[in-house]
Amino acid sequence: MIVVGGEALIDLVPVARPPGALLPRPGGGPYNTALALGRLGAEVAFCSRVSSDGFGESLLAGLRAAGVDLSLVQRGPEPTTLAVPSLAPDGSASYGFYVEGTADRLFTLPPALPDGVRALALGTCSLVLEPGASAYEALLRRESRRGVLTLLDPNIRPALIADPAAYRARFLERLLPHTSVLKLSEEDAAWLGGRVEDWLAAGPSAVVLTRGAKGLTAWTREGGQYSAAARPVAVVDTIGAGDTVNAALLHRLALAPGGPVDWPEVLAHAAHAAALTCTRAGAEPPYAAELSE
Repeated sequence: MIVVGGEALIDLVPVARPPGALLPRPGGGPYNTALALGRLGAEVAFCSRVSSDGFGESLLAGLRAAGVDLSLVQRGPEPTTLAVPSLAPDGSASYGFYVEGTADRLFTLPPALPDGVRALALGTCSLVLEPGASAYEALLRRESRRGVLTLLDPNIRPALIADPAAYRARFLERLLPHTSVLKLSEEDAAWLGGRVEDWLAAGPSAVVLTRGAKGLTAWTREGGQYSAAARPVAVVDTIGAGDTVNAALLHRLALAPGGPVDWPEVLAHAAHAAALTCTRAGAEPPYAAELSE
C-alpha cells in the first residue's frame, strides 16, 4: 500500500462564463496525488484531517470513487481550506489561500502505519501550516526510519510561508534526511535556492525536477541523470499536473522498493500522465486505461 499524507481542500477555479465566476473543485497536492494513484489502480490510503462540512464530504466522496482507502482520515468540524488559483495565459497557476482555523492544519500524528505500507508521500501546505506541519514531519521521520520509501513534494506556496529562511532550513536539515525521492518543479527549485548536489547529499537517493513543456529530469545519488520529454498537448491548465507526476512516480517506484529503477520508463510514464491532466480543467488525473491508449 501507498499512503499519501497532507491537505484536502477546495480549489475555486476561474471559469470563462459567467465572467468572474469560480467553480469549486476538489484539490490540494496530497489529495490530488491520492486521487491519481487510485485512478492508476494502486492500493492507496489517504492520511489527513478532513472537515465534516459539505466540502469535506464531497472531497471524501471523490477519493472513495477512486478506490482510495479512507481509514487513516481524521475528521473535524472546522471548515475546509479554500484555494483560489489565478491562471496565466499559458495555463500555469498561482494561488491564494483561506486557511485560518481550517480542519486540515489540525492533523495529529496517527499510530504506526500498517506493515504493508511500502511508500509514503507528503507535500504542499501540510509542510507549512502548524500544528499539522510538525505532525507530518514526525510521520515522515518515523516511517523513514522503518524503511518505508518516502517521496517529498514541497510544492512551494510562498503566500503561506511567513518565514522563508526557517522553511528552507527545515527542508534541508529536518525533511531531506528522511526523504527517499525529492520531487520539485523548476519554480520550487528556484525558490529553495539550492543545488541538486546539495539535496542529494542531504539524504534523497533521487531528485526529480519537472520542467513544464521541457519535460522531466531525474538525478540519482549514484551519478545518473535521466530525462523524458513532455508530451505535446493542448493545455487547458496545469492544476494537478505535478501531483499526477508524484502519483505516477510512486506507482512505478513502489512496485520494486530497493530494486533497480528504470528511470527513463518511470519518467516517461509520469510525463504521459501529467500531459493528460493538463488537457482538463482543474485537477483531473487520468485513469490507468487512458495511459494505455
